Amino acid sequence: MKTIGLSFLAAMLLMLSACSDAKKETSQNKDSLDVDEARLRDPKNYFKDCKRLFASAQYMDSVLYTQNELDKASANKAIKAFTDYAYYCANDSLSPIFLIKTAQVAIAINNITQAKVTLEKCIQDYSRFEGIPAAMFLLAQLYDEKEQLNNEAEARRLYEEIVTNYPTSPEAESAKGAIKFLGMTDKEIIRELKKQEKEAPKVTIQ
Repeated sequence: MKTIGLSFLAAMLLMLSACSDAKKETSQNKDSLDVDEARLRDPKNYFKDCKRLFASAQYMDSVLYTQNELDKASANKAIKAFTDYAYYCANDSLSPIFLIKTAQVAIAINNITQAKVTLEKCIQDYSRFEGIPAAMFLLAQLYDEKEQLNNEAEARRLYEEIVTNYPTSPEAESAKGAIKFLGMTDKEIIRELKKQEKEAPKVTIQ
């Protein structure tokens, strides 16, 4: 991932974790994963099923949080738990957050297709969600990376859309910076940043 996005993504992870914790149940354990699949998708049990799916998603979120090094098996279980909840309980206010979490985990295990599909769904289905600029920025970064989606034109389109439609968002500033570095390697970006630092006027305190 390009250097320009690292600090932004770290901040976004903290924001999303705090948002989902607000709805966390007081007691969670491994039993929350044992959902009776035969009862799911029954409209009569919708609210009860959503509660169970949310508990499963929260449990897997906590499992990943405690891992110093991401385990791929746990990551895939988390992706399933997150998407089961977000897709089935689409009207829940935390569903788009878990879509972004899904994308983050997918990126971490290099499942770029999953990340792309999930971010596109978040952007398309939750246009009023306050995290849309964050989802768009993540998707733009995937297009920006040569080892991932490698589509500079689409990356530019997303960055410019963030700047135009969400000018006061933190992501807008990150997008402006990313546009300047489109097509450049990480080494070239670091070199340019060092150059800008040297050319910046020094502030003296009198």
